[in-house]
Amino acid sequence: MKAYLALEDGTLLTGRSFGATGEQWGEVVFNTGMTGYQEILTDPSYYGQIIVMTYPLIGNYGINREDFEAKKSFIRGFVVKEACDHPSNWRAGYRIGDFLAREGVPGISAVDTRALTRHLRSFGTMRGYIATGAADPARLVEKARACPHLSGQKLVADVAVKESYTIEGRGFRVVLIDLGSKQNIIRKLKERDCTVIVAPPDITPEQIGQLAPDGVLISNGPGDPVDVPATIDTTRAITGKYPIFGICLGNQVMALALGAKTYKMKFGHRGANHPVKDLRTGRVYITSQNHGFSVDEASIAGLDIDVTHINLNDHTVEGIRHKHLPLFAVQYHPEASPGPQESDYIFDQFMDMMRGEGQ
Repeated sequence: MKAYLALEDGTLLTGRSFGATGEQWGEVVFNTGMTGYQEILTDPSYYGQIIVMTYPLIGNYGINREDFEAKKSFIRGFVVKEACDHPSNWRAGYRIGDFLAREGVPGISAVDTRALTRHLRSFGTMRGYIATGAADPARLVEKARACPHLSGQKLVADVAVKESYTIEGRGFRVVLIDLGSKQNIIRKLKERDCTVIVAPPDITPEQIGQLAPDGVLISNGPGDPVDVPATIDTTRAITGKYPIFGICLGNQVMALALGAKTYKMKFGHRGANHPVKDLRTGRVYITSQNHGFSVDEASIAGLDIDVTHINLNDHTVEGIRHKHLPLFAVQYHPEASPGPQESDYIFDQFMDMMRGEGQ
């Protein structure tokens, strides 16, 4: 069965359908990871997006039952050069096409993803419309142009928990403000024997106080950080009261709470091979990333914020820390999943901060 992907600039691509059938719209982005497609497919931060995988063969090790980052997929579409129908891995439970069909996600294969990625790098992320079967290609571009922009759509509310729940441990009590948290953030806290209280994005400072946490972690999530004003206000109100750690969207929320600004990037960072330099030690880490917004470094001038990490590809801000208070954040994903594990130490720094060792 044929499948089509139309972009708002008039580009129209034709390929083969796999996964679910039907029509769907979203923001078209690309991911440079060579592996980790299962974690990508189930990362809530991709809500509302059509993902283009730059690696040419996807699905070769199948889908297993252990590596999900959420209970379902939140993506709108999946674009690959070649989808593997016969995975080979002892952990594989089923094929990627079967998973997409189950989740209602249309996929397109036999697309020149290299050319599409270069197009997105040149002209930026844009709205797209994906359709399978007997669609009218002439109208798909019109449909792409009629799609709403993701900013302003309150995406976080659709992927975050609605009510708090607790995972008991014997160590520190951590309130995890869920903006679309990946399961591996919870796993990393559980590895350190923390009691994790997963809370909705509209939790108030008073409610956090009633939970008596040793620290607060603000998670990753989809969309524009300015679309979560309640979380920004709460972060501002609790600053200085508890050690606070932010990841990805949490980093942007923290920056906004402290008076900085954010902006939408041309095509964002999505992949497992982004070099990040720790400005305090000079060491370079290869990191997993997934974000389309960034902290405006110029807006930090005059604030009580130090930039701690930068991206070596485009020199964007990858980490911040308060000059005096126990508060820090990183733009990349130290929990990886997928990606290299060398930034795992960031969680240990959060543990040290809750012990009162350093700020």
